[in-house]
This record gives sequence, C-alpha cells and structure tokens, in this order.
Amino acid sequence: MTGTFRPDFGLTAQDYGRHRAGFPPQIVTHLYRHGIAFPGEDVVDLGTGTGALARVFALAGARVTGVDPAASLLDQARVLDGEAGVEIDYRVGTAESTGLPGGSYDVVSAGQCWHWFDAPKATAEVRRLLRPGGRVVIAHFDWLPLPGNVVEATEELILSFNPAWTMGGGTGLYPRWLTDLATAGFTGIETFSFDLAVPYPPEAWRGRIRASAGVGASLPPEDVDRFDDALAGVLRDRFPGEVIEVPHRTWAVVATRGDG
Repeated sequence: MTGTFRPDFGLTAQDYGRHRAGFPPQIVTHLYRHGIAFPGEDVVDLGTGTGALARVFALAGARVTGVDPAASLLDQARVLDGEAGVEIDYRVGTAESTGLPGGSYDVVSAGQCWHWFDAPKATAEVRRLLRPGGRVVIAHFDWLPLPGNVVEATEELILSFNPAWTMGGGTGLYPRWLTDLATAGFTGIETFSFDLAVPYPPEAWRGRIRASAGVGASLPPEDVDRFDDALAGVLRDRFPGEVIEVPHRTWAVVATRGDG
C-alpha cells in the first residue's frame, strides 16, 4: 500500500491475538464451491499475522506454512494454534520474498493483508511458489460501517485521534485485487462474499480496536490509552448492553496460476 501510513501490528500483538475475530469457518465451504478442497493440500498463508486464516485451513486438513515479518505476531499464532489443536509451520518473511521453495504449493493465501504488499512483487512471488494449476486466495473479513452503528461511531473516533488513518468507510469489496491478479497472468478469476454479525462484549470491541491499524499499530501508547477511554465512553453512552452485534463481510477472490 502506498503512502505514509504504515502501521506496525507487532506493537499490538497481544490485543491482536486476543481480540481480532478470525475468519469464519464458512469460508472453507465457499472455497470448496470454487474448486479448492484443503485436505492434503500444501498451503502458504502470506501476511499470516496471528494465523487467523492459516488456522481455518489447517483445521480443514491442509498442511500450512504461515509467513509474516512480525515475529511477535507469530508467537501469538503458536499459542492460538495450541489452543485450537493444530500445527502450522511459521516463518519470518515477507509476501514479496518468502524464502520458501518454488513450485511447491497448491494454494497461496493472503488474509486481510494484500493492501500492505507491493502487488507486482507479491504476485510474482505467488506465481513462483505455486505448482502448475495452483490457486491463489485473497480474502478479507471486514467490519461494516452503517449509518448510526457502532462501527461508524468507532471510525469517527479513530479519525479524531489519527487523521492519517485512511481505511474507514469500507464496503468490504476489493476490485483492485482482481486487476492485480489479471495483470500478473492469473486466470479463472472469481469472487464471492457473505455477511454475518459478530458478537462483541464491549471490552472485546475495545480490544479489537486497540489492535487495529489506526490505533494500537500506529499511535503512541499514551494516545492509545486516551483513545480506549474515549471509546469506552462512546460504548457506554450510545451502545449499552452486554453484547454488541457488529456486522462483518467476508469477501474473497480466487484465481489460478496461468501457464508461462
């Protein structure tokens, strides 16, 4: 992603691992409908973070290698893997230069992270990693700001503390990634999406936002604390209750490694 806004999610590894909702398991069913079945497949998950997408694929029977530049996030991933009863091979590396052997994987995935990559270099690395006919999956699981809802209020608060943050107002749809893949020679490009609500107790929503790019990954610690106090007040005054239903959209693009 171009520009000066470059968060460091390693700064918020504990909140990231504890409070960021993982990809819903229904994504596996949708990917199966698009020709990807995971049992016995070799998968590389780029920008794996705390392994949210990697774990879904491992639970579905894949052999998964997760790659991320932040070692602290990979430490959190290993803890979460132990709780989930799966084993994933994690490596410190980037999407543009994984250091993994070429032509060795059936699927390369990227969950909630493609916008941070250098797309031409990342697609070249994906092509190098995949076996002939291998598939790439770029997926997102995004909160949805709707008029008057908790997401809209939260995004307004983030901007008041961090005007450099540019990721608000999203729709959960990413047509530019299709262009990235087509330009790199991938074929059979298809997309799907589905919506669902994620229940967050107020404390968990505060933790989720502390773990976001616009707060814990980019603000000084004292500003994170001030933001967290302000968000607690917004939730208490405008969204009272023990659980907040937060609308989310899962979206993915699937494509095949073209010849050549």
